[in-house]
Amino acid sequence: MSSRQLIIGSRNSRLALWQSNHIKAQLEGLYPNLPLEINTIRTTGDRWTDAPLYKIGGKGVFTKEIEEALLKNEIDLAVHSLKDLPTTLPEGLCLGAITKRDDPRDAFLSNQFSHLSELPPQSTVGTSSLRRQSQLLHFRPDLTVKNLRGNLDSRLRKLDQGDYDGIILACAGLIRLDLDHRIRERIPMDQICSAIGQGSLAIEVRSNDQLTLETIRSLEDRDSRLAAEAERALLTQLGGGCQVPIAGFAYVTKGQLHLTGLVGSIDGTRVIRESEQSTTDTPEKLGILVAQRLLSRGADEILGQMG
Repeated sequence: MSSRQLIIGSRNSRLALWQSNHIKAQLEGLYPNLPLEINTIRTTGDRWTDAPLYKIGGKGVFTKEIEEALLKNEIDLAVHSLKDLPTTLPEGLCLGAITKRDDPRDAFLSNQFSHLSELPPQSTVGTSSLRRQSQLLHFRPDLTVKNLRGNLDSRLRKLDQGDYDGIILACAGLIRLDLDHRIRERIPMDQICSAIGQGSLAIEVRSNDQLTLETIRSLEDRDSRLAAEAERALLTQLGGGCQVPIAGFAYVTKGQLHLTGLVGSIDGTRVIRESEQSTTDTPEKLGILVAQRLLSRGADEILGQMG
């Protein structure tokens, strides 16, 4: 392994920097003499903090500028939340490692109520995700969903100043920043299914950079990779991103890979869910199969209406 310096590309948010420093610390533990540095890069998603994600480009708004830096050899690896990464990467880049998944569920936060079910009718819930909005309105059509953007700290501040009765965030981010004490309810998957890749970190590198690929190989978690491949194949087959309410969650148990996929209308009136399992040999085939079943049950109509 080369002793050359490795430069890690990261967004500048507190959560993104935690994630990049986490990977840096793991690599330092494995290679004490390896020089490592973090370079922060401002992305489109960081600049446009008011508009809903689906209006400014959806998936890719937090990764495009970082990927451009990778391709220009300005950085050697990029640490992303896997859920932010489009399923098609720029030519010349690859997912060198996917880390062990943290809690993939969504979290309900409130200063007044302990569970989503306790919210009175017409309560205001904040989220920037159409996926969360669709599923939330499906089982609580009496709620009002209001857009919530900004980094994690600013979202919590908006909740604390009374702009919302409750908000929904990813459990993983709150856990990483030692804010899990703010979680009032870890929402069951059968109520709100998670985003594709939620809970895992992805390390993106240049496909031809064998030294870096070899360096990060030990950070790979096999089960998380299998789950990611199934979920991302599902999303690719459905042709969606942040602009449409698509959810997917896969996990490995007893040698079997299980996948649930979901497509819903923005107003929550229609939610289609399919689940299937297979051996761990063909994760992409499983993703395609579940997607095809969703499409055959009317998901194509929902997606077509959003196009």
